[in-house]
Amino acid sequence: MKLLVTGAAGYIGSVVTEQFVARGDTVVALDNLQHGHRAAVDARAEFVRGDLLDGAWLAAYMADHPVDAVVHLAAEALIDESLRDPGRFFRANVTGGLNLLDAMVAAGVRRIIFSSTAAVYGEPAALPIVETHPRVPVNSYGASKLMFETILDWYWRCHRVRSVSLRYFNACGATELHGQYHRPETHIIPILFDVALGERAAINLFGTDYDTPDGTCIRDYIHVSDIARAHVLALQSIESMEAHAYNMANGTGYSNRDVIETVRRVTGKEIPVIPAPRRIGDPARLIASSDRIHRELGWEPQYPDLTTMVETAWAWRRRYPRGYEA
Repeated sequence: MKLLVTGAAGYIGSVVTEQFVARGDTVVALDNLQHGHRAAVDARAEFVRGDLLDGAWLAAYMADHPVDAVVHLAAEALIDESLRDPGRFFRANVTGGLNLLDAMVAAGVRRIIFSSTAAVYGEPAALPIVETHPRVPVNSYGASKLMFETILDWYWRCHRVRSVSLRYFNACGATELHGQYHRPETHIIPILFDVALGERAAINLFGTDYDTPDGTCIRDYIHVSDIARAHVLALQSIESMEAHAYNMANGTGYSNRDVIETVRRVTGKEIPVIPAPRRIGDPARLIASSDRIHRELGWEPQYPDLTTMVETAWAWRRRYPRGYEA
C-alpha cells in the first residue's frame, strides 16, 4: 500500500513509519518539524515538509499524490501546555484534523488510523479502564482528541471514511533506529536518562502523597514497537470496520518510584530525586484493559516488562546521547 503518515518525524511516528516500510509499504512521511526531527524519519520513506493547518496546500498535495490510506499522528501533545494555551491544541488537533479529512474525501481516500490518547478518559471512575469508560477529559489535549474521534464517526456516516482510533497510554522504549527525544523533555524515562548522563542534576518527583502503595502515581506503560504494530494490524482489518477505538496498554501499572528504580538498575546510575508538589490533573492511577484489541485484532504486547522497555530505550540513548541533535 501507499500510505501518508502525518507526524512521521515524531517519536511514535518514526517507529510507525519504520514498521510500515519494513513490511514493504510505500510511505510518504509528512511533518512540519515543529516538534519532530528530520533525522527521525526512516530513510526508506519519502519525506514531505508540510503543515495540516495549510488546508489549501494539503488538499492540492493529496489530489496530486494519491495514497491508499492515512495514518494520522501529527498533534500538539504536551498536557501542561494544553492547560495554558488550549486554542493552540484545538487548532492543531481539530482544525488540522478536519483539513486532513476534507483533503482525504476530496482525493477519494477512505481509510485512516488515528493516534488518539488515554487522556480522552480523564479521571478514571473504575480500573482497569475499558473503551466504554466515560470520556470526560480534564485538559484541552484530551478534549481535542475526543473531538476528533467524534468527527471521525460523522465522516463515516456522511462520507464512508473508515477509521480506527488507538488510545495510547504511556509510550516508552525504542528500536535500534528510533527513540524518544524531545527538547524540552517532559517524559519521565528520558528525563531520568538525562540525569544518568549528567545533563540534569536530579529529577523532580511530582507528588509523593497519592493514595498508592508508595505514594506516587501509577501508570500503564507500553513499548513504542507494540504501539506501531497495532497500527499495522488496524490497517489490515479496517475494511471490516466502521469506526472503532481501542486501548493500547499492558494492563499493568508501575509507579513513578518503580520507574526510577528500574532506570537506576538498568543504567547503573544513582539518579538523585527531589520530591515536588503534585501536578494539576495527574490521576493517582491509570491502568487500562486491552482485551478488545486482543480479541478483535489479535494484538498482544511483545514487550510487556518495564525492564525490557527501559533497556531498549537506554540502548538507543547511549547510542545517540544527544538524540537527533547529533
